[in-house]
Amino acid sequence: MPTALIALLQFFLALTWIVYVIYLPALAAQAGIDKRYVPMILMMDQVIFIACDWAAGVYADRVARAYGRVGGVMAVATLVSCIAFIALPYVAPGAGPVAFLFLTVLWSASSSALRAPPFVLMSRYSDPSRAPWVVGFYLFGLGAASAVAPFLGVTLKGIDPRIPFLLASMSLALCAYALSRAERGFVAGERDARETQPVSGPRLAAFASAMVLLAIGFQVHFSINSPPAYLKFLPDRSLPHLMPVFWVGFNIAAFPATWLVRRFTPARVLVTGGFLGAAALIACANAGSIDALVAAQLVAGAAWATALVGAFALATELGSPGGEGAFTGALFSMLALAAAARIAMVVGDVPATSPAIFALLPFLAWTMAAAMVAAAAIRGTARA
Repeated sequence: MPTALIALLQFFLALTWIVYVIYLPALAAQAGIDKRYVPMILMMDQVIFIACDWAAGVYADRVARAYGRVGGVMAVATLVSCIAFIALPYVAPGAGPVAFLFLTVLWSASSSALRAPPFVLMSRYSDPSRAPWVVGFYLFGLGAASAVAPFLGVTLKGIDPRIPFLLASMSLALCAYALSRAERGFVAGERDARETQPVSGPRLAAFASAMVLLAIGFQVHFSINSPPAYLKFLPDRSLPHLMPVFWVGFNIAAFPATWLVRRFTPARVLVTGGFLGAAALIACANAGSIDALVAAQLVAGAAWATALVGAFALATELGSPGGEGAFTGALFSMLALAAAARIAMVVGDVPATSPAIFALLPFLAWTMAAAMVAAAAIRGTARA
């Protein structure tokens, strides 16, 4: 299976979101939308992701069982998503807020076809022993896009938005098309629809609860706590160079974590990443120098990658056979829910009113998530 395609697919998918966030204030203003509503639009996008990511995963499971192919549906949805995305900078100046918001909703909803469904495709055609390796490629693509985000924010200033919107969309569409074409040459495994099992509701709910805690810890640490932590030591002009440090640690650990998943179990890797990350988050909050903070951020990024590799591998394991899309979609939905919660916190100026709580929140969230997964693994081992 061309795992590099999945990395490129997720890289360009993340890149479209970054470009969108950079240009959204200006585009919204051109469409006649006041800038104070921009955070509401971003929150709306996340709410759409919450619903559509899980729905796309469940639908991908059904398509795979009924037709044996996922790539065709994914490619069509990608085409719709890319057309809507390219249209945004063209529509914004003259079509008004309704048309602009319609295209935003259409893009947000259709882009969900590029998150959980590729993992369904992976689970059907990839050797199970290679599944963590594919997850590593996916996370590397995501981390690479996140690392370049601060530099893009500076580089794209003054550039006509139609250019990056077009380039990002075309690259994404080509990757999705190549993946759907490659699927035609895959040979499905021996599993068939008769061997699938129904998705366990309680197990899915427990998994989602742990994942949303993990994701909230990441969102609060990276987006809310990290900038002021750096600004204690250096001026704000240094932030574009310092914020990617977390993602450097993330990318360094993404592939080694896949070896850990093969050597141990996904639950153990997730728990290890969660507890290690919790310790690193405390170190970030209490760093006494810029060197100590950078070192702690590197470890925190590596721990987040390790936990995510374990989480995606665990989603595939819990959903197999036949429910991988439901569990992976739930994971993506929880990541979106955490992002929506973070936006709501910032809009409500909650961090400024409770700084002490927010300093501890990421540590508590990651510790609780790791403890929940550890307890569930222990109960499962005891029953076995």
